[in-house]
Parts: sequence; structure tokens; C-alpha cells
Amino acid sequence: MGKLREPLKDLAGCGLPSALEVMGERWSFMILRAAFNGVRHFEEFLDQLGIARNILSNRLSRLVENGILKREHCADDRRRIEYRLTEKGFDLLPAMLALRQWGEKWELGCIANPVLCDERDGRPIAAIAIRAADGRVLQHNELHWRELGEVEADERRRKIAAA
Repeated sequence: MGKLREPLKDLAGCGLPSALEVMGERWSFMILRAAFNGVRHFEEFLDQLGIARNILSNRLSRLVENGILKREHCADDRRRIEYRLTEKGFDLLPAMLALRQWGEKWELGCIANPVLCDERDGRPIAAIAIRAADGRVLQHNELHWRELGEVEADERRRKIAAA
């Protein structure tokens, strides 16, 4: 992964610790999985996940506080609350799918049922991959760290050359 390394002690300069602070716990991921599958109400989460009421309440509150889910009153019964994914929550789908695919490959040893498919053609989605700006799939040995200033300067030069 190149000569330059991330400054591993500088946690403030990395998005991973922040993401793990919000999502780095099993039940948060399971709640998110249920939300991606259309679960909206507290009692549904309880029933579908088999989670303790106090843990569910705590995790839902944290996901709402962090902008992953939003609380809304049901249109048909204003006394009931629905939990809906926000745009920030939907942006976690690739990470969720990558973790699921990793678990299927390395822990289950097979593709789990049901299989997530493309709505248009009905075919299974491709493996989540690291892609270059031009769409090429990259392997770990094709990656290296660069300083942000260098990357930004290169991008400016590319835009000028393309104009």
C-alpha cells in the first residue's frame, strides 16, 4: 500500500473511528439491515430481531441522534412512530453489502438466501469492490496513500489539460 502510511494515531483525521462510533456495534447493524428491508415500527423491530426492548430503544435513539434514521409520525395514526432511513442511512448500504458479502465468503462459505438482485434484470449484484476513478477493479496491492494536497493539485492539472 505504498510508502506513505496513514497517521494511525491521528484519529480525528480518519473517518473510520467516527463511523465506528456511530455504527460499530452489532445491534446497530442489525437494525439498519431491518430498516433496509422495510421494517419501520418499534414493535416490528422487536419481533423481527429478537432484541431486548431497552437495547432497541437505546440503539434507535442513537441512530436517530446520528442522522442515520429519522422519526416520523405515521400518516394513518399520528400516535405511532415510524423509523425511516435518511440519505445518510442509505449511504451505508454499500458498507452493509460489503460486510455481508465478506461474511458469506469467509464465514458461511456460500452465498446466503435470499440473494440481492438488480431490479431491472433480476441478476445478482456484483461483489462490492474498490474501483479506480475509471471504473477498473483494484486489488489491495494496487493502492497507495497520497497527501490530499498532491491529489487536489493533480485534479486541477487534469481539469486544465481537459479544457
